[in-house]
Amino acid sequence: MIGHHCSESQGRHEPALSAAYLEPRWYAAYTRARHEKSVAEQLTRKSVETFLPLYETVRRWRNGQHRLQLPLFNGYTFVRIALRDRLHVLKVPGVVRLVGFEGVPVPLPDGEIERLRRALTAGTRAEPHPFITVGRRVRITAGPLSGNEGTLIRRRGVLRVVLSVDLIQRSILVEVEANSLEPVSGTDNSAQGHATIKHSSIGGRP
Repeated sequence: MIGHHCSESQGRHEPALSAAYLEPRWYAAYTRARHEKSVAEQLTRKSVETFLPLYETVRRWRNGQHRLQLPLFNGYTFVRIALRDRLHVLKVPGVVRLVGFEGVPVPLPDGEIERLRRALTAGTRAEPHPFITVGRRVRITAGPLSGNEGTLIRRRGVLRVVLSVDLIQRSILVEVEANSLEPVSGTDNSAQGHATIKHSSIGGRP
C-alpha cells in the first residue's frame, strides 16, 4: 500500500538521485478527491507532460441517463518530469504528493504508461477494477498493450485481463483478444487453462 511517508521533501536524498533528477520519467501524482481533471488541466497549461486516463460510464439521474468521462485511476494523474522540476507539479492546487517511499518519488516502470496511453488512444476498452495481484497470470503478445502482464479473470461469462499498477495499488480491467494472450511461465496454468485462453473471446462470446 502507498506509504504515509511519501512527501515532497527530498533534500536528504538528492545526492543519491542525481541521475534521476535529470532524466524525465513518469510519476504518479496523488490528488485530492475529485481534483484529477483540474490538476491535469493546470499541469497542461504549465507545459508539464500529463496523462489522465479516462473511461466512459453511464450514470442514471432523475433527468435521464448521462455519459460521463471519469478517471480510470481514482485519485491519480500521471506526469512525465525530471525530479528537479517536481515543484512545477507539487505547487499545483489539488496535488497532494508524488507517490514514492520514504520521501522519494518512485518512477513507474518503463513503458507502462506509454503502452496504456497508446491502448486508450487506439480505442481499447478499460474500466476500474479492485486491486488484485494473485491469479492466473498472462502476457499480452499483440496490440498496444503488448508486453504487459496481467491476471486472467472471467466476468459475466467472458474472459478479460486485469492490469495492476503496484505502486499506486490500483487495477483496471481491459478487453484483449484471446489469441493475443499467452500464459506466463512459472504460474499455475494448466493445459486446460491454456486451451481456454486460446479458444475464448475476451470481451465477446466464446
